[in-house]
This record gives sequence, C-alpha cells and structure tokens, in this order.
Amino acid sequence: MKRIVIFGNSGSGKSTLAKWIAQNPAVHHLDLDTLAWGSPGIRKELAESVAELREFISGHDQWVIEGCYGSLLEEAMKTASEVLFLNPGVDACQENCRSRPWEPHKYPSKQAQDANLEMLLNWVADYETRTDEFSLSAHQELFASVEGNKRMVASNQEARELLA
Repeated sequence: MKRIVIFGNSGSGKSTLAKWIAQNPAVHHLDLDTLAWGSPGIRKELAESVAELREFISGHDQWVIEGCYGSLLEEAMKTASEVLFLNPGVDACQENCRSRPWEPHKYPSKQAQDANLEMLLNWVADYETRTDEFSLSAHQELFASVEGNKRMVASNQEARELLA
C-alpha cells in the first residue's frame, strides 16, 4: 500500500513527482497548499487544515501527499509508508520555479503566476536561513524523526531517475 509523503523547498519538484506517482488511479494526490490556505494570502486555522488532512487520509487507502508545511507534514507522516525529502539545493529550486508550468489550482492565469515569480524566488532563496516550519532546518528535523522508509533526493538528476 502506497502512502507517500513528499516534502522540500518550493520548486524542489514535489508536485512533479507526486503527479507522476498519482498516475496510478489507485493513488490519490493531495497538495497541502489546498488545505493550508482559505483564500490567497489568508492561512486557515491549523486545526481546520489538520482535520481536512485527516479526512483525506482516512478516505483513501493509497495516497501521495506533498508540501512544505512542517505542521501538516508531521501529521501526514504518522501513517506514511514512505517519506521523500527533495533537497536539490536553492539554485536548482529557483531554476525549477522559473520553468514551472501554470498551476491553475493556485493561480487564475499563467500571467498571474508569473507576476508572483520574483517573490517566489526570494522565498526559495531564504530556505536555508529561515527558522519557520517551511525552512531547511525544520525539514531536516522532520526527516530525522522518520524511523521508517525514507529517502533524501539531493539533485534534480536523482529526482528524474525516480521518474524513470
């Protein structure tokens, strides 16, 4: 039974890998962005997001959950069969952000997404120095806490090999 959690910096390749895994119709995909935000710029209460996450997990035998929210990832990891930490480095994440396709579940148009690119690149650049739940240090702690099946993916090349 596949219950996979994928996490890392913005632009690390989480969505690409999760969508590839979810090509199997038995595996349901959840992007934690859809649970974390009530509307653009307004974060939902954590308890509400956790309740929605638990509902998703209990409603599906097999799933792939991806995101960067430490508090939600910690909850998802409680029932995960596998954990993947995508950590290809800031430069690779920024390059991935520059080449990402339009994400219609997040932005009304490609132009709206591109208008947010500079902010996203700055956010990605701060990954190694931030201390919040989205930071490298928080993600390293999460990864270290996993006692089961886990893997760190340290390059775009290594991530592509997972897709092969």
